[in-house]
Parts: sequence; C-alpha cells; structure tokens
Amino acid sequence: MSTNKQDVGGYSVLSSRIAYENPWTRVREDIICRPNGEKGLYGVIERGQFSVIFPLGLTPDGKPTVTLVNQYRYPVQKRLWELPMGMWESRPDALPVELAIGELREETGLIAGHMHYAGFLYQGAGYSTQKGHIYLATHLTQSTPQREPTEQDMYCKTFLLEEFEEMITKNQIPCAISLAAFALLRAQKLV
Repeated sequence: MSTNKQDVGGYSVLSSRIAYENPWTRVREDIICRPNGEKGLYGVIERGQFSVIFPLGLTPDGKPTVTLVNQYRYPVQKRLWELPMGMWESRPDALPVELAIGELREETGLIAGHMHYAGFLYQGAGYSTQKGHIYLATHLTQSTPQREPTEQDMYCKTFLLEEFEEMITKNQIPCAISLAAFALLRAQKLV
C-alpha cells in the first residue's frame, strides 16, 4: 500500500506492508513522513476490540466486592490478578456489550443483571490499534465458568473492594488495563 494522504496529525504513509499475521494479531510496518518532512518507520500492532469488566458485588452485610481472575501470562512469565477481559477472534463484529457479558460468564461464571458502559481505552496507543471497552457489571448471580481450553489454568476469587485497593497499593495488580478501568470507574464515582 502506498499513499501520500495526510492523517489528522499531519503524518503521511509512504508505504505499508504486513510483516506478520496470525488469527489474533497482525503487525504492520509503515514508512511514514512526519509533519516536519522527516521520514520514519512505525511498527503497528493491529488487534481486535476487547472488553474489560469490573464485577461489583456485595457481601451479605452490604460491603462491596470485586471478582478477579488469576492466570499465567506467558509474555511476562508470571501469574497476574486481573479484571475479567477478553476478545473474540471468531466474532470480531460482536458488540462490546455482548463480548463483556460473554467474557464475564466464560471466565468467572458470573451473570450480570446490569451492565453499565463506562468508556473506552487504548491498550497501547504508541504501538497498537487495540481498543478496549470498560463495563461495570452489577446484580451478579453465580453460574459455572465456561473457560476456553487456553484458560484452563485460570481461576477467580472475590475480594472485598477494600482488599482490592490494598492490593493496588502493594503493587500486587500490575495489569495496566485493570488499573485504568478501575481509575475510570472510580473517577465516575461508580465504585
């Protein structure tokens, strides 16, 4: 692909090629012209949209809770506590709310009586096109998780909201997406 049309930032793509592709990810290499006329190279990771869900529950005595998942993340070779989240490679056209409902049920077994859309974020806007949608799930009922074969090492646990905040303070939740989703929900006074 070759074009000299400028984008809204004043960048022009001189050429573009797909450097790598699999069912989940495509890596594009663009030769660009910056607004100041200098040429440059950009590696762009293209991925589908995902949803991240904050399952907000209540203890019998009315204290707020959040359900997290724990799974092994191969790229960093660590198990991480995270909010439930994911994308559907087989259904890239699924609505974000469908994805949120499905991922919540799949990973935790929770069914939300209400899903509130809080906003969106970019996974890594400096290198990726991936966009995530943030949902607050409430009025939760428990069912059986329906995890994919690649998620068989995953487990979930419900924490008091104050325990979750303490985990953040102690840097026990290093997942940037989970932290950003919580920050947005907190700023909107939803949690």
